[in-house]
Amino acid sequence: MFLTISTTGNPERPATDLGFLLHKHPERAQTFSTSHGTAHVLYPEASAERCTAALLLEVDPVALVRRGKGKGRGGAPDSALAQYVNDRPYAASSLLAVALAKVFKTALHGVCQAMPERAAAPLPLRVEVPALPARGGAELVRKLFGPLGWDTVDAEPVLLDGQFPEWGASRYVRLVLEGELRLADALNHLYVLLPVLDDAKHYWVAPDEVDKLLRAGDGWLAGHPERALITARYLSRRRGLTREADERLELVRLAEADGLDVDDVDNAVDESTDTEERPVPLAERRRAAILAALERAEASRVLDLGCGQGQLVQALLKDTRYTEIVGVDVSVRALTVAARRLRLERMSERQAARVTLLQGSLAYTDKRLTGYDAAVLSEVVEHLDLPRLPALEYAVFGSARPRTVLVTTPNVEYNVRWESLPAGHVRHGDHRFEWTREEFRSWAASVAERYGYGVGFTPVGPDDPEVGPPTQMAVFTRTPDQEQEQEQDKRRDRDGRQGQDRKRMPAPTAAEKTRTPAPTAAKEEQA
Repeated sequence: MFLTISTTGNPERPATDLGFLLHKHPERAQTFSTSHGTAHVLYPEASAERCTAALLLEVDPVALVRRGKGKGRGGAPDSALAQYVNDRPYAASSLLAVALAKVFKTALHGVCQAMPERAAAPLPLRVEVPALPARGGAELVRKLFGPLGWDTVDAEPVLLDGQFPEWGASRYVRLVLEGELRLADALNHLYVLLPVLDDAKHYWVAPDEVDKLLRAGDGWLAGHPERALITARYLSRRRGLTREADERLELVRLAEADGLDVDDVDNAVDESTDTEERPVPLAERRRAAILAALERAEASRVLDLGCGQGQLVQALLKDTRYTEIVGVDVSVRALTVAARRLRLERMSERQAARVTLLQGSLAYTDKRLTGYDAAVLSEVVEHLDLPRLPALEYAVFGSARPRTVLVTTPNVEYNVRWESLPAGHVRHGDHRFEWTREEFRSWAASVAERYGYGVGFTPVGPDDPEVGPPTQMAVFTRTPDQEQEQEQDKRRDRDGRQGQDRKRMPAPTAAEKTRTPAPTAAKEEQA
């Protein structure tokens, strides 16, 4: 993978000033390590009249496969079919763009302390890329580079095989750019448009890619006639990121058209005078109440029963005091969304070891859920039919038996305060019931008495003096007497099993009782 940047000069302004601008000395070759190979910078020619800097990237195909294997990203675009036979080591792509940004980082930002005036002035430049993938053909290459101030944009299609011209052209072109531009502008054009023409990226496109695109496209991308195509391809067609980039670029375009700063255009909200406190969503209040209760319980191993899309699991992962977090839900689709929310594929091994997502029904006992410090049933019980509620009670309080159990559920009395909720309707279409405060307390007290727990109650949200809080929370704590009784039961069971084992052993015969042990080797030797 190869590209060259050349410039011309004279004895007064020698072409070797390119070495200062790139921060790479023309008289020696330099090597840099990248995540997928090794980058080399060398100068095939360096004189006052002409200077050429070459960037050569040697891609390690094995490292490329290992980094992308099994993660749905990285490697070649056709890695599922040909992991080891592809064009990644040879054709200019996002691999070369990343190497360009790493090796020429200072030049990319237009900084040169030794020659600031040369960095700010246009230079006669010639850029050559021998093998550039162009999904869209040579015509798209001209559409992308043409409006950027280059005098010459030569995109010559590369034949599939020079010996058989009748086979036609490949999707690769030999690119030559010539014109007078700032070196920083030329490098930013290449950084953005190389992966755009290849229409593939070897790494995961995260939200910070929008900032990278706008930074590299400053001064030229907002008004580019192919802006929509550039943003969509650069951001791997991720709709949310593309929409964000387009909105921010449109602000830049409007500001440039009026000769204003972006902040002067995007001034609909005056943050200095916006002192109105926004109401905290009830879901956030609920999570905060649960986290506070878990902290008071000094729990470190927590079950989120009915975890849904993983919002509480995500909040627990941010606190290192929770060493093991298990999310359980009957919905496979919800668990898939939770895994995506938590970014399990990109999580470090140490972080991933703290979290587990399990598919299971809370109406059945599950040995995997025993032995935890705390369990959370947040907005879960009201989704069960009342006849199935005793099964959940036994599965959680009778079988799993965590030391602390937190249960939150809507307070139906508060529904009259929701202006958008018709009278007589529950808050969610899947709610089988919603309890009053008295009904919830009665249910919680009976469960606590039946399974050996103490129970207390905490309001969640604004506590209305007439109808109470929007959400009610019960905190079940296993009583010390019950814990001692459970330990005694375990000890009796263990002793009983040992006694049964002894009974099952056959009694020794008379010969076995009178049999003398065989002499050891030491005794035989003494004899």
